[in-house]
Amino acid sequence: MSHILWVEKYRPKTIEECILPDGIKATFQEYVNRKEIPNLLLAGSAGVGKTTIAKALCEEVGCDYIMINGSDESGIDVLRNKIKNYASSMSLSGGRKVVIIDEADYLNPNSTQPAMRGAIEEFASNCSFIFTCNFKNRIIDPIHSRCTVVDFKINGSKQKMAAAFFKRVEWILEQEGVTYDKQVVAAVITKHFPDNRRVLNELQRYSVSGTIDKGILASVSDVQLSELVSSLMNKDFASCRKWVTNNLDNDVARIFRNIYDGLYEKLKPNSVPQMVLILAKYQYQSAFVADHEINLIACLTEIMVECEFK
Repeated sequence: MSHILWVEKYRPKTIEECILPDGIKATFQEYVNRKEIPNLLLAGSAGVGKTTIAKALCEEVGCDYIMINGSDESGIDVLRNKIKNYASSMSLSGGRKVVIIDEADYLNPNSTQPAMRGAIEEFASNCSFIFTCNFKNRIIDPIHSRCTVVDFKINGSKQKMAAAFFKRVEWILEQEGVTYDKQVVAAVITKHFPDNRRVLNELQRYSVSGTIDKGILASVSDVQLSELVSSLMNKDFASCRKWVTNNLDNDVARIFRNIYDGLYEKLKPNSVPQMVLILAKYQYQSAFVADHEINLIACLTEIMVECEFK
């Protein structure tokens, strides 16, 4: 699919090409300069470039590596078979080998993660491990202590990175022969950044007609809450479900944030803490659930039942 999906076709191949804060890029560039890869735990939100920089690091250092998706292969059998078979053999190039475990926060914390602790030590002379995760608190402490933890925080560099990514997106659209309106592209980036993967996937979806223009702005606009607030106040479950169906294409994190902002002034003061706890619970669950629609409807139903409106 690499020739079809833009996120793969235009994935950066070097550390220099990655769009990240200067401090993080400098850290990885130093690993390249020294031709060494320690055990790493890369933590940060979805789409910020954790997997990309892990692959680029291995490519630039010249290490053999394999990719394992922790959400698909989370059982102990993966460690016993796939990882140990790979890590225990010598590299064809004579250098170190690397195991990149993507979405490592999905690995079973009671079996697979504790077993990884032993694997890191057993193959230390031959193999390095790079773990990527969205939630580093779901990685057990023994793995933390055996890895260099790099937190992909971008708050202070967000504006600079967004500008750099805008230029990258313009170049991609020109390479693909897509006519585009700069304001519309900027709106898509503003909505989803720093999830660069989501931005590219959305732009590729909008570009099917060969043009990205103001006609898609209705799809890019923020979540509208007035209708939802009215449905919650009237305990109208059917309308709430319809609202969720119509808005689920929006970023889930943004939906939860806008619900919080929209309901804060509509609830009685004694219900605000309960609303915050409910939103926090379902927002956390949204990272793991199979069906976001059911999760969001369950959240709104609990707010409807447990909270009092003015």
